[in-house]
Amino acid sequence: MKILKKDPRSGEIKVLIQTEDDLWQLYNIVEQNDLAFALTSRREETKDDKLRAERGEKRKMYLGIRVETVEFHEFTDWLRIHGVIEEGQQDIGSYHTFNLSVGDDLAIIKVWRRELMDRLDEAEKAVERPKISFVAIDDEEAVLAQLREYGIKEVAKIRSGGSGKQYSTKKSGKDEFYQEVLAKLEATAGEGAVIILGPGFEKENFSNFVREKGRPISKKFHLLSTGQSGMAAVQEVMKKGIGAEVLKESRVAIETKLMEDLLADISKGGACAYGQAEVGQCLDAGAVETLLITDKAMRSRKHEKLLKKADEGGSKVVVISTLHDAGQKLESLGEIGALLRYKV
Repeated sequence: MKILKKDPRSGEIKVLIQTEDDLWQLYNIVEQNDLAFALTSRREETKDDKLRAERGEKRKMYLGIRVETVEFHEFTDWLRIHGVIEEGQQDIGSYHTFNLSVGDDLAIIKVWRRELMDRLDEAEKAVERPKISFVAIDDEEAVLAQLREYGIKEVAKIRSGGSGKQYSTKKSGKDEFYQEVLAKLEATAGEGAVIILGPGFEKENFSNFVREKGRPISKKFHLLSTGQSGMAAVQEVMKKGIGAEVLKESRVAIETKLMEDLLADISKGGACAYGQAEVGQCLDAGAVETLLITDKAMRSRKHEKLLKKADEGGSKVVVISTLHDAGQKLESLGEIGALLRYKV
């Protein structure tokens, strides 16, 4: 994400959406009652018949809407912002929806809280981080996935076309399988590391196949052993912190580590709290070092008072995505938790 404009007096910040992950970041930044501006398409208004569905040709125009709902669809990589037109050349008071994707500009006017400004700064830095890819492979299938800011996105699933001891002796069949996996990987992988993982020896076999072909992508390979296959293997790696040097700067790895720290403290009765009542008491005592809250709870604003206390007390606020395992665990603990400076 690139910040194009920042006006502290009006509260306007304008950004350029540079990656799919920026859409997720904006999903957690744009809130109900914000005033949002974007270049959009809308039918021209005609004077003779305003009731007809097709009352004019669609054309580009710059509109400002008062936000009512925000939707993010991780499988289609677009962001929808819906609300009432408040500023523009036509249809003031009517509903409109911005459908935003990579390459679009968005201006937001609001009262910016500290955690939202932190998120904007993080999103701007994240553009420089290379995208990490995963290949979870065994003798039956390969699952290709990518590490996004909100979680792990499955890109493709490729069946081997056979399995078992008899199949493993058919080199031509295995080569076809590896070639298909390689072609898909080269088409989807970015500039970052490629983690080849899974149980058994298929990861080594696939890696050797690619290296023997002299493909440049093989230089980015990191091989990791897991007890599981498929997406479960990827989640295993993220949870246990295997290959931490490769993954440590990713948003998901940071969120996962914080959540694992919270669960560890809970299990041993350490300096932590979870649930609205406990966290509220610790905030009153000034004991909260890091406040963890799910993205759903943040957007609902149901813990507004706790967030205000965290801001006043200098606590760091980290929003945990519920689209991966760490966020789902926090959700089960009451949507909010805290790592403390000292035990209360």
